[in-house]
Amino acid sequence: MSDKQYDHQQIEQQIQQQWHESDVFKVDVDDSKEKFYCLSMFPYPSGKLHMGHVRNYTIGDVISRYQRMQGKNVLQPMGWDAFGLPAENAAINNKTAPAKWTYANIDYMKQQLRSLGFGYDWSREVTTCKPDYYRWEQWFFTRLYEKGLVYKKLATVNWDPVDQTVLANEQVIDGKGWRSGATVEQKEIPQWFIKITDYAETLLNDLDGLTDWPEQVVAMQRNWIGKSVGADIRFALPESIAGLDAIEVYTTRPDTLFGVTYVAVAAQHPLAQYAAAQNAEVAAFVEDAKHTKVAEAELATMEKRGCATGLEVIHPLTGERVPVWVANFVLMEYGSGAVMSVPGHDQRDWEFATKYGLPIKQVVAANEGADITDVSSAAITEKGQLINSEQYSGMDFTAAFDAICSALESAEKGQRTTNYRLRDWGVSRQRYWGAPIPMINLPDGSEVPVAADDLPVQLPEDVVMDGVTSPIKADKNWAATTVNGVNAQRETDTFDTFMESSWYYARYASAPSDAMLDPRESNYWLPVDQYVGGIEHAILHLLYSRFFHKLLRDEGLVDSDEPFKRLLCQGMVLAESFYREDSSGKITWYAPADVELTRDDKGRVTAATLKADGQPVVPGGMTKMSKSKNNGIDPQHVIDTYGADTVRLFTMFAAPPEQTLEWIDSGVEGSHRFLKRLFRLVTDNLDSLSNAEALSAEQLKGLSKAQKDLRREVHRTIEKVTDDLGRRQTFNTAIAAIMELLNHLQKAPVDDAVDCSILAEGVIATIRMLNPVTPHIAQHLWTLLGHSGSIELSGWPEADKAALVEDEKLIIVQVNGKVRAKITVAASADQDAVKQAAMEQENVQNFIAGKTVRKVIVVPGKLVNIVAN
Repeated sequence: MSDKQYDHQQIEQQIQQQWHESDVFKVDVDDSKEKFYCLSMFPYPSGKLHMGHVRNYTIGDVISRYQRMQGKNVLQPMGWDAFGLPAENAAINNKTAPAKWTYANIDYMKQQLRSLGFGYDWSREVTTCKPDYYRWEQWFFTRLYEKGLVYKKLATVNWDPVDQTVLANEQVIDGKGWRSGATVEQKEIPQWFIKITDYAETLLNDLDGLTDWPEQVVAMQRNWIGKSVGADIRFALPESIAGLDAIEVYTTRPDTLFGVTYVAVAAQHPLAQYAAAQNAEVAAFVEDAKHTKVAEAELATMEKRGCATGLEVIHPLTGERVPVWVANFVLMEYGSGAVMSVPGHDQRDWEFATKYGLPIKQVVAANEGADITDVSSAAITEKGQLINSEQYSGMDFTAAFDAICSALESAEKGQRTTNYRLRDWGVSRQRYWGAPIPMINLPDGSEVPVAADDLPVQLPEDVVMDGVTSPIKADKNWAATTVNGVNAQRETDTFDTFMESSWYYARYASAPSDAMLDPRESNYWLPVDQYVGGIEHAILHLLYSRFFHKLLRDEGLVDSDEPFKRLLCQGMVLAESFYREDSSGKITWYAPADVELTRDDKGRVTAATLKADGQPVVPGGMTKMSKSKNNGIDPQHVIDTYGADTVRLFTMFAAPPEQTLEWIDSGVEGSHRFLKRLFRLVTDNLDSLSNAEALSAEQLKGLSKAQKDLRREVHRTIEKVTDDLGRRQTFNTAIAAIMELLNHLQKAPVDDAVDCSILAEGVIATIRMLNPVTPHIAQHLWTLLGHSGSIELSGWPEADKAALVEDEKLIIVQVNGKVRAKITVAASADQDAVKQAAMEQENVQNFIAGKTVRKVIVVPGKLVNIVAN
């Protein structure tokens, strides 16, 4: 390679080999240094990295390298979220075992991560499908069981009656099983739960301390926990039915109690089951409800349907009889499986009542100026003054809430209650590729946890997938065991994969072979100082991780209350899309690499043709990279073409990290050109730069104006980039500032030793500032300039405050708001001197001639505006 030719492939391979041989990113506990734990959400080993991965991990690596240059002891680990349904589907399609497919993917993706130059401590690698990881997850689950935080109950699942298997929500397509095509039923089977609701208040309150999380994510968590204050109200039955004396409901609006015209129950509610046994119409409705896939998110948009049960309950305050209906919008797993329906003041209840001809009572007056003034056209949902509510009429919401709750409590028919939307965490999955749940089911219906000495309960990896039954459910020998000489059965459900991803961050920090965590090491590294990942994980993953961390704390394994101090949610990566639509309406999408584009002088696409046949295709605009749109960009291809540093630079420069990034080939090429310019600047001036010496105090005093200006530009850039990378995390503006500095350095003279010293100072600062983003070229140029060791350990450049002081200021002069002159004044000039200099400008005199100067406004160091008429 010529010294002046930027050969990214040779440079990157050489530098990566150096890192590998020196194990430069391996870290241990060091109490003499400030620690910094930077973590990016680990990937599912799908087979290949996509650009979303590249962006996520580049952000994490930039932050890690920046913090390491600040002198901190930086931990940046990587691992694999390796269990889950996609591996089973791939194994079926590829006629292989999930383990073999998963491990092969890990090997390939690990090499891709290495090729991007990410500085990971691979000695801490975690693979969640390996027994040395899930053993401790199983152990911890048994500890939670012993503490009373784990229980088993019947829960509703998607059941395929043909394949005789439970389906995940994503395996239900238009109400039918993905494989059999059979209509999916709702079936109740035993499921394991962890009592996250016991921690609801703590999880909610501790959100106040997450000041370095995006407000949007905190709000989403707060809403998901969903704390509300209301009342539990008992609607008594005229006589005991199905072992019940009353229906209990929870409401946040006890003020509307006098507006109740019916009570709705879920299809699985005991009263609905009782009514179904007596009434064929109810039975048909309940049976039909079994085939309805109901997720909470779908309730708002689904058609509201119901059936009268013929049963009644007694209103707790009026004594009136209220009909009971079974309705598809009530879920048994939420609350008591029953709701009091107030159609006058709840739009869902109003729509249901209107559909079935049920009474609608108004018990809250419309507020002044409201769009809806009575309940004949829609529900009045705003709080207001009570009407038609006996002695409570005339009260506002607060007074009515208190008075009605007090009346219910006095009559022992209800009480004030704090409730949460959050439900306990169901961790059972009926699929194979997951960590076995460490419980044993005994013949009498009870269960016991697997003894710690018998852990891990190991998942067999050499299996054949038939696409129907889990291999561990089909293998009776695997499930068979004994407890105290009694034949018993191992639990054949496996853990929800959120279990693995909820504590992996802690295992990275401490992975002893004889314990879940080592408190000394885990407490040194935890909590994570910077977490990076997609906004799609804002609720469940982050909530479960916060919950798990509190469980670890209460077990004495960690001291901190929260797992992640600072959170950055990166935006999606978009790419251009292209398609054709045939006469039948079928759309075919084409990869951007297969399309030839013609652009105008502003870069806009004017024509797009398929390279294969030269015929037009339709631009589909910038959309999220996806297989369905065939617009994913293969990172490996771009790395091979332009180099990892170019990919990293473009990814960080093209957009702020939390916003969407548009992948544009011309932008990638521009990033590559910038690195070539930097490389050429160094190699063209290598002798001058290598031999340059630091400026003495005497030389600094004697700098010319041009030399002072260039030095000021260097140190102003250092100041800005330091703030952008560290505090603001606006990587794109930091890179823009470095690019602007390079423009100045390329124009700098090298006429004497002082010029060479200033240029060397600027070049070395540029290389060091770029190191977090483009570490390969930075290390190569650092070595080329005669420096030994790792640039990463050379420290971060510091801005020279003296160099930032300006001798002169450029002042804009306006007349009536329009620029008429620019003047240079001494930085120390007072306002009167600045005004006088501005007024003396010939062009200013031309525009105020014959006018009266009304006032002169001075913005110190920037602007003079003369107002004249």
